[in-house]
Amino acid sequence: MFEELAFGGLLFSPLVIFMPIAFLLSWGTRAVLHKTGLYSRVWKVAWFEVGLYVCYLALVIYLLGS
Repeated sequence: MFEELAFGGLLFSPLVIFMPIAFLLSWGTRAVLHKTGLYSRVWKVAWFEVGLYVCYLALVIYLLGS
């Protein structure tokens, strides 16, 4: 189970750390796809971005979670 992060006497969920990491990974992947021209081949861009973020979030939780 995840443990809370204590900062200044306040308790935070570990998702406070995991979510920005997943966002940066998905942002980097989107940038690479845009530079290589593969981003234009994506049919539903919004669904692709949400799915990419959720997959990266699951990967980060799996790798960094206790």
